[in-house]
Amino acid sequence: MQTNPIPVYLICGFLDAGKTNFIRPMLTGEDFTKGERTLLLITEEGEEEYDPAELGKYSVFPECIDEDGFNRENLTRIFNKYKPTQIVMEYNGMWQLADTQDAFPQNWDLYQIVAIIEATTFDSYAKNMASLMMEKLRFSDLIVFNRCNDELAKLLRQRNIKLLNRRAEIYLEYDSERMEEYDDGSVCPFDLSTPVLELSLEDYGYWYTDCMDHPNRYDGKTVRFSGMVAQSAKFPRGSYAVGRFAMVCCAQDTTFLGMLCYGKEQKNLKNRDWVTVTAKVRIKNLKVLGGEGPVLYTTEVKPAKAPEDALVYF
Repeated sequence: MQTNPIPVYLICGFLDAGKTNFIRPMLTGEDFTKGERTLLLITEEGEEEYDPAELGKYSVFPECIDEDGFNRENLTRIFNKYKPTQIVMEYNGMWQLADTQDAFPQNWDLYQIVAIIEATTFDSYAKNMASLMMEKLRFSDLIVFNRCNDELAKLLRQRNIKLLNRRAEIYLEYDSERMEEYDDGSVCPFDLSTPVLELSLEDYGYWYTDCMDHPNRYDGKTVRFSGMVAQSAKFPRGSYAVGRFAMVCCAQDTTFLGMLCYGKEQKNLKNRDWVTVTAKVRIKNLKVLGGEGPVLYTTEVKPAKAPEDALVYF
């Protein structure tokens, strides 16, 4: 019997990091709970607690489990008891995220991972529990550093968390009145100290958007990546584009993220050829770019094999 996937929102972080304070407003408001039956799985006891009566007003059903109960059989039993349409899990900071693969029932879909990290204790945990901390930073979709101040924000940006996870949204929360994006323009998601910036297939979309937003930081840098050729009469003479199609919101809504390239090989390339390009980034003022923007001057272009999934995802 085919069952619909059940979205799981996993909120992770070390003890007293502020997970409960993050989750409580989610579950006591209609934006998240309207029309839903929400199972709240609590895996550790912190200083903050939930009010069962208040949760009940929004069809939220809390259930506590310990490490012994974190297994597929017990989670299936709990699921059948409440029959939720969505699940929020306050995840024990000492548990590995990879443990969910064996413990979750098959129809549970790990929809979003949120890491709540206390800025004041981040450095200590990063040093003493490096593997647990790095796992949360690498695999989360949303990272919130709470209890922040200006000095801690500066130190966090200097450590450049974006290098660990280019995909995640990262925020710095000072108090209930002040929250700001981690990327204030000073944080580069790539290591520019290397002679050649090697971009994996997963890297390309993040590099393209960052290069378009902050072209000057890449001016004069050499990059290497694989992509699809695009030729157009609209391009300046002697130029072509190499890039990837990106899915914006659905498979029917895609756009080509192409970098304009100059090189002698232009005449020999065809639309939709796959190539690996090594090129130097330069800033150029062109009508097709709408003013100043990054272009690539190639030093090497080789044929490449198209990947099984050619789309870029964000």
